[in-house]
Amino acid sequence: MRTGIWLVGARGSVATTAMLGAAAVGSGLVPPIGCVSTRPDFASVALAGFDELVFGGHELADTSLLKRAEQLVHARVVPPGLPALVESDLRAADEEIRLSPMATAGDQRSAIGDVLADLEDFRRRLELDTVVVINVSSTEAPIPYGLPQHASLRALLRALDEGTAALSHSSMYAYAALSADCPYVDFTPSTGARLPALAELAAERRMPYAGHDGKTGETLVKSVLAPMFARRALRPLSWSGTNLLGGGDGATLAEPDRADSKIQSKRRMLAEIFDHETHDAVYIHNVPDLGDWKTAWDHILFEGFLGVRMTMQFTWQGCDSALAAPLVLDLARFVAAAHRAGRHGPLSDLAFFFKDPLGTREHGLDRQYERLVRWAHGLGGEGA
Repeated sequence: MRTGIWLVGARGSVATTAMLGAAAVGSGLVPPIGCVSTRPDFASVALAGFDELVFGGHELADTSLLKRAEQLVHARVVPPGLPALVESDLRAADEEIRLSPMATAGDQRSAIGDVLADLEDFRRRLELDTVVVINVSSTEAPIPYGLPQHASLRALLRALDEGTAALSHSSMYAYAALSADCPYVDFTPSTGARLPALAELAAERRMPYAGHDGKTGETLVKSVLAPMFARRALRPLSWSGTNLLGGGDGATLAEPDRADSKIQSKRRMLAEIFDHETHDAVYIHNVPDLGDWKTAWDHILFEGFLGVRMTMQFTWQGCDSALAAPLVLDLARFVAAAHRAGRHGPLSDLAFFFKDPLGTREHGLDRQYERLVRWAHGLGGEGA
């Protein structure tokens, strides 16, 4: 099952870590720690092996993957010496990375056409069973909802012809992927396929898609703790989270419009878990010296029996790329299997992986995991 993974933002930290990690796991150099799809619960599911994953993608930067891997070694994201052991795999992936058409195309229709052509060439030339497009690029500012050109596929096609489509880059990639019969995954909080016109396109092409915003750190912890409070009949009054991060994400989220996309994504969970209003404050600060590492400090003020007020605090410190990369590989394996099984539309059963999952209001991690296991076994097959 040779499975292509086309990464949007292919030389970023998450993408580089994912490609290097897939090569190392596939070669037996390291165990697949952090990869949910390798748990015993999924042993009988027909998933592509790590050695069957083939990478390509689009990028704006021209730094080679080997150079990016060396930078990640320096940042303590990747073990020293590991890039040299998978050098041939990184070089092969580098050969399949193209300059993003978003940087050069004159209009949105031509940019979409260029992406579509690259995807079809990648699949044909490398004889791939399936190509999954995964967006791991920088978070975009939110776009206005309810625009008439996004309301239907017909309206969108007309707007593309007239040059008034106003699609974000993530939505242009979603359009191109679905048109090329490639499943699409948005690992970011960007708009992606979350437009009525693109949902219609996915239904017409019978393509699956998933998102949004990979759940890797603070929100992962919240998805365990929030259901605990709800089931224990305790009443959180306020939940304040302060996030410190550096690197490319920190610089991107220092822009207020882009930070707003991330904050909206992170805040959805509490509103849908609790049956009362909770003051939910999320703060994001760029600390360049943190690089690829991030710290989150959360303060929870809650009310117990007889109105007694109590507090809980936790601190999460983690390496963003090391947390995200295995989930990118998991999603590629699961979504490719769903495509082979004929699933289409929003894959709400993959909510386990996302802060702002499509098609479901369930945010409790344990229930999301149970749902994921049931869904995966419904895909059938003997696992790789």
